[in-house]
Amino acid sequence: MDIKKAGVVGAGMMGAEIALCFARAGIETVLSDTSKEIAEKGKEKQAAVLDKSIKKGKIDEAAKAAALEKVTPTGDLSDMADCDFIIEAVLENLEIKQGIYKQLDRICKESTIIASNTSSISITKLASAVSESRRGKFIGTHFNSPASVMKLVEIIPALLTDDETVDITKELLLYIEKEPVKVKDVVGFGLNRLFHCFYLEACRLVEEGVCTPEDVDKICKYGLGHPMGIFALLDITGHDLNQSVDQILFEGYGERFRPSPVIQRLVDSGRLGRKSGAGFYNYEK
Repeated sequence: MDIKKAGVVGAGMMGAEIALCFARAGIETVLSDTSKEIAEKGKEKQAAVLDKSIKKGKIDEAAKAAALEKVTPTGDLSDMADCDFIIEAVLENLEIKQGIYKQLDRICKESTIIASNTSSISITKLASAVSESRRGKFIGTHFNSPASVMKLVEIIPALLTDDETVDITKELLLYIEKEPVKVKDVVGFGLNRLFHCFYLEACRLVEEGVCTPEDVDKICKYGLGHPMGIFALLDITGHDLNQSVDQILFEGYGERFRPSPVIQRLVDSGRLGRKSGAGFYNYEK
């Protein structure tokens, strides 16, 4: 496998868990954010994820230590200069993302592949931020949340992404024990178009008083065989993110993706999910 050192930009829960996937596979990984302190908090999140695996008997303390040893937190993007593969996992904001790519384009070696974990923005549009010589090495890698557990990763080539980049990306994802699926560069890709159709209908059930969120989640788990309920999952992803993706899908496809007023009310009240202590469920206890 050609990738010896990986980087992840963004040390929130998604970025921290993506970096953990590399580290658990034995790959040296740089985890960066706007400050080293924030990046170190991302590493603390990784430790918490590993602690849960220890409690479940899936790994031991030695495996936890080995994984965390592979992660280097930093507040300086230049520490990624020698990375072979870098994934951006920051807010769904075009300007912020493209600003990061421009910096990485100047800093990184010519062979470095730059990827985005965007859930909805055009990969081709994102790739326009890097120099023409690097656009063949720009690609989308959309991980499914929670990234440390879920197997699916969508591979999304941009218009100018070369075949070698697609092949290397697929090889890397298989190496870290993910299931890559290649999809076309369209708004929302494949996963989010399906996911948001499903969850918007779940919100309608609550809005119309057909079911409570708790009962909808029971339907998901005990009727559809999902590992967790849709509203519990939405609380994990964060309702500010859910709302922003809804808006992008609505702009791309129209009425079938009209944002849910249920999600709007949660965002307006500051109930963003687990990260704020409350969403559909209360986590403050």
